[in-house]
Amino acid sequence: LLRLSPEETAREMRLAAAMHWYSRSLISEEKAAMFAGLSRSEFLRALASAQVSVFQVDLDELRQEAGLE
Repeated sequence: LLRLSPEETAREMRLAAAMHWYSRSLISEEKAAMFAGLSRSEFLRALASAQVSVFQVDLDELRQEAGLE
């Protein structure tokens, strides 16, 4: 489909899964990078390239830290 080798397809799928889980705050940045087989800086660049926010902010936690709740 994507004209990728099986190895490239597996790598792309691991990266997509890592980005998805990271964006949903299910795993840390470090674990996501490890799962994807990338360094943390490579993972951050991949997030930026895919336009996935690097910052995972929970609005309720932010309100608590700001003393608004």
